[in-house]
Amino acid sequence: MIAATQLRVGMTILYNGEPYRVVSVQHITPGNWRGMVQTKLKNLKTGSSVENRFRSDDKLEKAHLEQHEMEYLYNSGTDYHFMNTENYEQVSLSSEELGDNVYYLIANVKFMVDFYEGKPVGIEPPQVVELKVVDTAPNLKGATVTNTLKPATMETGLVVNVPAFINVGEKLRIDTTDGKYIERAK
Repeated sequence: MIAATQLRVGMTILYNGEPYRVVSVQHITPGNWRGMVQTKLKNLKTGSSVENRFRSDDKLEKAHLEQHEMEYLYNSGTDYHFMNTENYEQVSLSSEELGDNVYYLIANVKFMVDFYEGKPVGIEPPQVVELKVVDTAPNLKGATVTNTLKPATMETGLVVNVPAFINVGEKLRIDTTDGKYIERAK
């Protein structure tokens, strides 16, 4: 059991008997009232989101997920297929179960797939992925005086704000926690 004040983004908890992933946490202390923890939770079975307010002294049960390293293979419509590299077992996850993580899926890259009661419920992408720029505005001469950003579309459909010197075809390192540009890939 963990206290509500110990909740962090990315944790998995059992709430009303269902597994939820914490999407956002905000500690609120209004005036002379007791502190509260405002959370946004995503149901790992159904994909639905719910907002909830816990008292600071509430105790919550942590959901225990199994994790297996799996390789992303391909997608068919809204289903994304992964293979366990140890026993070659394949599982599929829907785009709803993956959420924004679909923008980081590149064929033959390994991901940690979360399982709850033997069923896949989501993935944890690596901290940083390398993606190729497929569309962006051309570089303007003399535009290097200020640090200007321009939108760039990556090979997976993710749109990222990048510096003006980035061109089509370059590989960039992208942070998967916030979807922001880090640097050019070496």
